[in-house]
Amino acid sequence: METNTNQENASLDIPVIDLSNQDEELVARAVVKASEEWGIFQVVNHGIPPELIRRLQEVGKKFFELPEAEKEAVSKPKDSMDTEGYRTMYQKDLEGRDAWVDHLFHRIWPPSRVTYRFWPKNPREYIEVNEEYASHLKKLSEKIMEWLSEGLGLRREALKEGLGGEMVEYLMKINYYPPCIDPDLVVGAPDHTDVNGITLLVANEALGLQAFKDDLWIDAKCNPSGIIVIIGDQILRMSNGKYKSVQHRATRDKEKTRISWPVFVESSLDHVFGPLPELISGEDSAPKFKPYVYKDFKFRKLKKLSLD
Repeated sequence: METNTNQENASLDIPVIDLSNQDEELVARAVVKASEEWGIFQVVNHGIPPELIRRLQEVGKKFFELPEAEKEAVSKPKDSMDTEGYRTMYQKDLEGRDAWVDHLFHRIWPPSRVTYRFWPKNPREYIEVNEEYASHLKKLSEKIMEWLSEGLGLRREALKEGLGGEMVEYLMKINYYPPCIDPDLVVGAPDHTDVNGITLLVANEALGLQAFKDDLWIDAKCNPSGIIVIIGDQILRMSNGKYKSVQHRATRDKEKTRISWPVFVESSLDHVFGPLPELISGEDSAPKFKPYVYKDFKFRKLKKLSLD
């Protein structure tokens, strides 16, 4: 798919789904439809307290405003093969533009995979707020995956089990994009699909996330307390292509600092995933994708090697 066009459409919006609707079947159908047609949508009235989201954003912003020496206290070790820690990342996008972002990675679930060495100690409330957010976000992501499983005609637990069950990992990332005088020359994050299962993202008021649909880049307008849900490669493949892994990118603002808090829901590195067995058991249900050990899949995608 060719996505390096700059054509944009300001009149289209990504789907917005109100989870407070008492008709759960209607909500589930909306989630399934958005995942089939867009691969991205926003949920509002999702049960995570707006005040908690505000505090999450506040402690994250305070961390990035610290002196560099304090941020380096949780930096990613140079010899580490893992993603956890603070670092600055620089790369080129498909059009040769500079892509630059400061970011912080750390796992927030399961407890056995949490390494507090990479959680900021300043501000003091950082750990408490992120732990509380993790417990709420896990419930929300599992509910969304239940609806998506039912949309495949399967048991509610099917996608969660396909990702690894209780060993599914939740990886927090904070992206910090300072203002840029010429956003046409410097982007925040190049065009990509997420390699993981599902991503749940909140952002500050600076507009920046764009999704690619019908040959157009569409701004993802985010409600201050809304959560943007992005379907990733793992769910695309586990659903045998029924759900869409959306191409998206982050742009920079000329005047405002853009900060986003995506949480990547994914398998452990040694977990094998692929089209769910129930979806490829019939005569007319050939698998569209090969199964992979997750770490091998991530490596091949990072290196742009063939996958199927």
